[in-house]
Amino acid sequence: MAAGFDPSGRLPDVFTNAGTSSFTTFLSRVAPEMLPGRRPLPPGMAADLAPHATTIVAIAAADGVVMAGDRRATMGNLIAQRDIEKVHPADAYSLVGIAGTAGIGIELMRLFQVELEHYEKIEGAMLSLDGKANRLASMIRGNLGAAMQGLAVVPLFAGFDLAAADPTKAGRIFSFDVTGGPYEETGYDAIGSGSLFAKSALKKRFRAGLTVQDATRLAVEALYDAADDDTATGGPDLTRRIYPVVMTATAEGTHRLTDAETATIAEGVVAGRMENPGG
Repeated sequence: MAAGFDPSGRLPDVFTNAGTSSFTTFLSRVAPEMLPGRRPLPPGMAADLAPHATTIVAIAAADGVVMAGDRRATMGNLIAQRDIEKVHPADAYSLVGIAGTAGIGIELMRLFQVELEHYEKIEGAMLSLDGKANRLASMIRGNLGAAMQGLAVVPLFAGFDLAAADPTKAGRIFSFDVTGGPYEETGYDAIGSGSLFAKSALKKRFRAGLTVQDATRLAVEALYDAADDDTATGGPDLTRRIYPVVMTATAEGTHRLTDAETATIAEGVVAGRMENPGG
């Protein structure tokens, strides 16, 4: 039974009084053991005991931002899951992708979604994009103890900035380090074990002012290049019809490409590489 509940079923005052707009702060008062970073861990490293998610890429476009992630999760030298989903909407205008310990990353992502929804309900307004990035940074910081034992989570955050003076520059990308430090990226970024190869591909092909459609194709190509050199990153699986998760955030909101749309792009990339393996 959560702290403060009585047998009559009456909610304690903390639930009915005016409180904080931060759901994680509220949870730390009512049930701190439910926060990922507050759970006690046994001594020693635990990195090889849980599946890890890998490569995520984000690209700023003229009319928004694109984020894509491969579908593979690994545990040591084994493929733990072939169709994990690492890219999700954070709210109506922003996206979050996770790399690192998969279970904690998914939990952190869901908690972040609730955090943004809770703020909007309490305050009656949406957090700014910078505010969302700062909230996510504080949540990552709360997981530092687990990260030091090998259970690190490093997300990639991107969204459409409704307050941007220039709509063609409203697509913004934020990366984070394991201590929660937020950093705004210019143009594109990638995280995860295949990020070195994905960013190398993006560095050669990225141009400012790309359309969302062109950025989507470029994101899938970058993931293909990452999978070509990183065993923990999964490329398009034509046999099982498993393709990257691709999402966009524009003035119209967030949108996930359908499996059919992603399949068309991925199969086009694979066909092109059959003729020119080097890209």
